[in-house]
Amino acid sequence: MRTVIFFDIDGTLLRSGGAGKLAMETAICQAFGVPPAGVRIPYSGRTDRAIIRDLMQAHGVPLSEENFQRFVQTYLQLLPDCLRRMQGRVLPGVLELLDRLQGQENCAVGLLTGNLRSGARTKLGHFGLAERFPFGGFGDHHYERDWVARDALAAAYTYLNGQYDPNRVWVIGDTPLDIQCARSIGARVLAVATGTHSLEELAAHHPDLLLPDLSHYQLFLEHI
Repeated sequence: MRTVIFFDIDGTLLRSGGAGKLAMETAICQAFGVPPAGVRIPYSGRTDRAIIRDLMQAHGVPLSEENFQRFVQTYLQLLPDCLRRMQGRVLPGVLELLDRLQGQENCAVGLLTGNLRSGARTKLGHFGLAERFPFGGFGDHHYERDWVARDALAAAYTYLNGQYDPNRVWVIGDTPLDIQCARSIGARVLAVATGTHSLEELAAHHPDLLLPDLSHYQLFLEHI
């Protein structure tokens, strides 16, 4: 029976340099012809659908599925150029850990991310990671990260034909919301302080393993 390991994207696998935020805040203005609202919207650990809702509300754009899709189309058009301009990077230890995990037949690696599915593909493709993750949960349909976790687990079940150990599911992320959503599906958590939250902040949420970054991946491999 396989171990399933879900990775968050932003702040865990890579830092985009703020490309996603830039693309979103440009998209709301371009798609609807509104000026910047100057309102701080929280991004860390949240789903893109929730962020888009908040951006629309802050800019006085009516909430509708039509407007949501209009925003998404504009955002996805802007994202590749924003990624090139902001010059982000893959985070330490990520490639090495993925190589180790994907060289083991008893491990299956997927995504658990608040990104839209197409946005995740664009970000990962920019950094050469797009082919690493054959299944996952994404932020297209849910405002809450816990529901994305449930989608990710269902995707793993389908991909593996149910052949995984539910007691050996891990989530790797960089925010308290990653820890929370992992607990909602009974998963264990590796938290890394490579995003906007410190080791101390993450420790307060009691992950199963806490590392400064994934260059210390050997400690994780010993746990699994």
